[in-house]
Amino acid sequence: MAKVFFTANLRRHVDCTSMEAEGFTVADVLRQVFAVQDRLGHYVLDDQGGLRKHMTILVDGQRIGDLDKLTDPVAPASEVWVMQALSGG
Repeated sequence: MAKVFFTANLRRHVDCTSMEAEGFTVADVLRQVFAVQDRLGHYVLDDQGGLRKHMTILVDGQRIGDLDKLTDPVAPASEVWVMQALSGG
């Protein structure tokens, strides 16, 4: 199963814990996570199911490319990191 992690800055806003989930895509994995942690899903995804502008997701250290449908592949041993996309200078 893929391991899903949430950064500390996200955990400050939404109570969420790291967990394992199965799936072939980011959408599959997140669907399982959000079934357990529903409030988190509303914070991470918009009403169309796409990634909100203030969020980013990495799979095995690489930023995902499909921000709308979340179809990027996830392997059974993948690490998926969900975090706020911070900017500034």
